[in-house]
Amino acid sequence: MSVLAVGLSYRTADLRTLERVAVGAEEFGKVLHQLQQAPHVNEAMLVSSCNRVEVYAVVETFHGGLAEVSEVLAQHAGCEVGELYDNLYVHYAGAAVEHIFSVASGLDSMVVGETQILGQIRNAYATAREAGTVGRTLHELIQTTLRVGKRVHSETGLDALGASVVSAALAEVERIEGKHAVIVGAGSMGALSAGQLSKAGIGRVTVVNRTLDKAHRLAGKVTGLGVPASAAGLDELAVHLDAADVVVTCTGAQDVVVAAEHVLPRVDRPLVICDLGLPRDVHPEVAEVPGIRVVDLETIRTRMRNGGTGASERQVTRANGIVLDEVREYLAGQRSAAVTPTVTALRKRAAEVVDAELLRLDNRLPELEPAVREEFARTVRRVVDKLLHAPTVRVKQLAADPQGTDYASALRELFELDPASPAVVASSNAERVPNLDGEIQ
Repeated sequence: MSVLAVGLSYRTADLRTLERVAVGAEEFGKVLHQLQQAPHVNEAMLVSSCNRVEVYAVVETFHGGLAEVSEVLAQHAGCEVGELYDNLYVHYAGAAVEHIFSVASGLDSMVVGETQILGQIRNAYATAREAGTVGRTLHELIQTTLRVGKRVHSETGLDALGASVVSAALAEVERIEGKHAVIVGAGSMGALSAGQLSKAGIGRVTVVNRTLDKAHRLAGKVTGLGVPASAAGLDELAVHLDAADVVVTCTGAQDVVVAAEHVLPRVDRPLVICDLGLPRDVHPEVAEVPGIRVVDLETIRTRMRNGGTGASERQVTRANGIVLDEVREYLAGQRSAAVTPTVTALRKRAAEVVDAELLRLDNRLPELEPAVREEFARTVRRVVDKLLHAPTVRVKQLAADPQGTDYASALRELFELDPASPAVVASSNAERVPNLDGEIQ
């Protein structure tokens, strides 16, 4: 089994296509269940953000897994698989590992170095684990991925840039200091928007959300940052938009939230609306209202393509080097771990031979003193352990080399081993199982 990554992002698809495939929070469970039911898929995790929609799956075969994952994505988008193929990218085995490490490091983001992708991957993992679609392979991969992402940001200084889709959107606003902002949506992106607005010197904030309690919670956090803030429900949206200078929408809703009837023409005081929702929160007609400017993800993508990444070439080169080093180490560890059942089977076979010979000794020399027999048994087992130590350690070392010979297969053939037997699998897995917190014990 290997890891398969199938997805589409701002690099391969336009905003309209991304909107069709985007998976809302309320649909995550359904899509994960469909993936899990696929015959060739053993584990699955789904990442859906404003930049990308990706499935990471552990599959029995490449072609079978690719066909099934693509079919689930197409079914969710309400289109034929063929309509998605030109927009999809596919990574398999080592390439899939390198891809997710790069994604977590912010190297594949619209705004290079953005850090919120780590939280999005962590949330995607938690959701998949709760849905029961994460097993050992994805668990270990994601734990390593989160560590690699943190390492890249801390060692390259990318995290110090404070780069994000929100900061890129707000860069399109001429002046923020002292103005009134409305944040539509009180989720993680809403909180990030509040932080960015506070740093930019916003005068006051109104949080508008479908659930008023969540709006009050975020407004309280904004007040804690030293910015006056209030909360309101969506039924008051039009009133607060009329009083705003800048609006950030990031609801995660599947339908339009801000329609043309919610805004009035502006003459002396223009309004900038930053639409960070996927699907979009703002109806296209809003941009046609006089005095209203809409900055959406397509606007940000264009700006980033024109050199607005914020990250230096040195930082990106260093980050890519860390990712490649981590990929090599991870794959070497996986190859070494794959030998463990064979090594366990070999030691089990040796123990069975020793036990059989000791039983034969008991039958031939029943009068043998117990103390003598125990000493003899310890000696035989010690000899066997010493004989097996060097080859079992060495075979793990050799397995870690991607160019190495498959010595595990040679061992299985020479000693007629069955590393897949229930007893061997139970023995080799006994020391490495996730606890209730998802950590390896």
